[in-house]
Amino acid sequence: MDNQNSDTTRFLSTGVAGLDTILGGGLTSDRLFLIEGEPGTGKTTLALQFLYEGVRRGESVIYVTLAETRVELNAVAASHGWSMDGIHVEDIIPDENILHPDQQFTIFHPAEIEMGMTTQRILDAIEQHKPTRVALDSLSELQLLAESPLRYRRQVLALKQYLAGKGCTTLFLDDRTALSGDLQVRSVAHGVITLELINQDYGSERRRVRVVKYRGIAFRGGSHDYKIVTGGLVVYPRLIAAQTRVVGERRQLSSGLPELDALTGGGLDEGTSTLISGPPGTGKSSLCAQYAYAATQRGQKAAMFLFEEGINNLLLRSAGLGMDLHGALASGMLDIQQIDPAEMAPGEFMQAVVDAEAAGARVIVIDSLNGYLQAMPDERFLATHMHELLTYLGQRGVVTLLVGVHPGIIGSNMSTALDASYIADTVIMLRYFESRGKVRQAISVFKKRVGKHERTIRLFGMSSAKGIWVGDVLTNFHGILTGVPTFDEGAFFNFHDEDE
Repeated sequence: MDNQNSDTTRFLSTGVAGLDTILGGGLTSDRLFLIEGEPGTGKTTLALQFLYEGVRRGESVIYVTLAETRVELNAVAASHGWSMDGIHVEDIIPDENILHPDQQFTIFHPAEIEMGMTTQRILDAIEQHKPTRVALDSLSELQLLAESPLRYRRQVLALKQYLAGKGCTTLFLDDRTALSGDLQVRSVAHGVITLELINQDYGSERRRVRVVKYRGIAFRGGSHDYKIVTGGLVVYPRLIAAQTRVVGERRQLSSGLPELDALTGGGLDEGTSTLISGPPGTGKSSLCAQYAYAATQRGQKAAMFLFEEGINNLLLRSAGLGMDLHGALASGMLDIQQIDPAEMAPGEFMQAVVDAEAAGARVIVIDSLNGYLQAMPDERFLATHMHELLTYLGQRGVVTLLVGVHPGIIGSNMSTALDASYIADTVIMLRYFESRGKVRQAISVFKKRVGKHERTIRLFGMSSAKGIWVGDVLTNFHGILTGVPTFDEGAFFNFHDEDE
């Protein structure tokens, strides 16, 4: 074993960028790694990506299969648009002749013969091709051949030492279908990566990857979402805001409406998040669109993530209020993405938002929190996920706008599915109230962590003639937040009826 490489600082890429990030750079060279997961989690695809990365770098690679045939591997590769050129395949699969009665009886136990033949063929393939990357699929077949746990462990240890001595970085695939569920290989392997498949009551299944063990490496712990798409695995590393702290100057961004800016104390501060809350139809999404549109008019990029409303509806409604979002889209200043909660994993959504910021977006809209809640497989951690995302965006100086929908229309007992007011820096409240036989709208700023703001309640409306407007202070009304206020008949108040 004198020729074993002891360099633990050289990493080999897995061929999956997100997984390399989680692993802290990739796989330590000349070591054995266990990839475990139930059938359908993408182990074969990951192994092929790992080998293809080696082919791309001019390395010799080999795929040793004890279960799948060359034809099946070619089919997997073809489904991703890959060619098997450059990958040596050693298929060690029992011949169909063993079905013949003459092959069923021998003075030796079948496992004794098959294990020896299998091991010899693996060694011969390694000696012939001298690979730097090896994938063995799967350990379940090897375990069945070994029969006893002791023999199985000794076989794996021997293979580990042999492959390391030959300078091979090896992936052992385990589909967990063997008779016993022991952890023999976990203790032997240098690193263990677990692929999980989680079935949902509705929508597509969720897939998660987790690094269980990685000796001597500070990897990114926890579960990370991933998807299998045409082209292989795409991994979305869990966002850790503390690793991306950036300190810089903070300016106030205008909404383009002087009255609204006055209400918010001069505008929304860079690096802060704002929750726009209210019942359906009060103009929350339109207000968000106004901030995004104003940013594009200043020459700043903006991004909008829609969970409920369609992109066409947003564009039509905004155009009716005097906002030409079509032009901003065409110029590349605005990016609008329609999110399907049933199909998109939470980690994938987080990555999409991070990518939008990396592309230069200074205003990001998430419409709405209710839709985001449906995208999460476990709502207990929604606040933590959202806090991490808002912290990350805040540290990058992004203005984030969140829409929170109240199920009620009029009344004081209204709440969102998630109370995000404690993680948002600013809270803008839109409310309906009834007066003189009409349902009208009011706007107020309930909270702003940075700087001062008006504590007044103002009239709010939208019209095709004037777009979004903020009116007078409702000084002569009491109980606006209840939805049915009382009016001081001794004072005169002019509504202007600007919303008609």
